[in-house]
Amino acid sequence: MALKHVGRIAANRRKVVVAYRVVPDEPENCVVVQTENLSADEHDALIKAVESAAGQEAEEFAVAMARAYLPDGRNMLAGFHTTGKMRKVPQADVEMTPNGNTTINLAELNKLIADQRGVTVGDLAMRSNPSEAAPAPEGEVDPVAQYTETTQVSQPASDGIITDEQLAAQYRSQADALFKEAKALREQAEELVPTKRKTKKTEESA
Repeated sequence: MALKHVGRIAANRRKVVVAYRVVPDEPENCVVVQTENLSADEHDALIKAVESAAGQEAEEFAVAMARAYLPDGRNMLAGFHTTGKMRKVPQADVEMTPNGNTTINLAELNKLIADQRGVTVGDLAMRSNPSEAAPAPEGEVDPVAQYTETTQVSQPASDGIITDEQLAAQYRSQADALFKEAKALREQAEELVPTKRKTKKTEESA
């Protein structure tokens, strides 16, 4: 079974989880979490999030990270950002490894997906409004399942860190989505069992 979002740095084979496959306005870059830089409990929490249904359903894993928490109670996305665990690197430096038999260069994978949808790689990036990113059409063939290629890249990984502005834009996007989801759930709850309003009882004098 293929597992989305997992890969490695081609030059040194260090394992990573890809948070953003495409950085807004930087279509050649991605944002990764290097798993070896995490503590044991952070690593376990990250892998659990990747393997979860929410993690595998997410187009960009950062969406699932924004809803996950580290063992100490911190939000996973914010926690990894503030401690420098999230790194911006060239997509060409990253190989996706969905299973033991498949290796796909991330830059080539993004190009395949973009070509399949008739858009540019830059259009795949999440924007301040999630609807601005090109949606995955129904019935789209998964490039991971149909394409296997090992690509060695000689360029060293960049140490660039995702900027506060970029992360803030993603926070706003995710906050808007969560707000709409919470509002819809509250409306459904009210339909099932309307909220009972407390009324003060007036004591009658004898």
